[in-house]
Amino acid sequence: MTNPIHFLRAVLTIDAVTCLGMGALLVAAAGPLAGLLDLPAALLFEAGLLLFPSAAFMLWAARQADRLEWPVRAIALLNLGWTAASFAVIALLAPNPLGAAFVAVQALAVAGLAALEFHGLSLFRRAFA
Repeated sequence: MTNPIHFLRAVLTIDAVTCLGMGALLVAAAGPLAGLLDLPAALLFEAGLLLFPSAAFMLWAARQADRLEWPVRAIALLNLGWTAASFAVIALLAPNPLGAAFVAVQALAVAGLAALEFHGLSLFRRAFA
C-alpha cells in the first residue's frame, strides 16, 4: 500500500513546482504571451504572481506531518477554483484557439492535481482513521 503521507508530499511538491514554473513563465513573458494567446497581459502577469504564494503554501503543507489534512483540502479546493476560473476566462474573454487551448490544458492539469490531492486525502483518512 502507498504511504499516504509520502504520496501527498509528492503531489504537493509537484503542484508547487508546476506553480513556480507557470508563475515564472506568466510573469516573465506576459507581454509576448498576451499577443500569442489573445489574452490581456495584466491578467497573465497577475495570475503568474498569484502562483508564487500558492507554491510557497504547497511547499509548507508538504512538510507537515501531523497537520497535513486541512492544508491539502484547502489546496485541492483552491485548485478546483483555479480550474473553474480558467474556464470562465475562456468563456468571458474568448481568446484565440491557441489561447483557449493553453488555458484549458493548464486548467485540466490543475484539476488532475486536485483529484490526486483528494485521492491522497482519502488514503490518509483510511490509514489514520
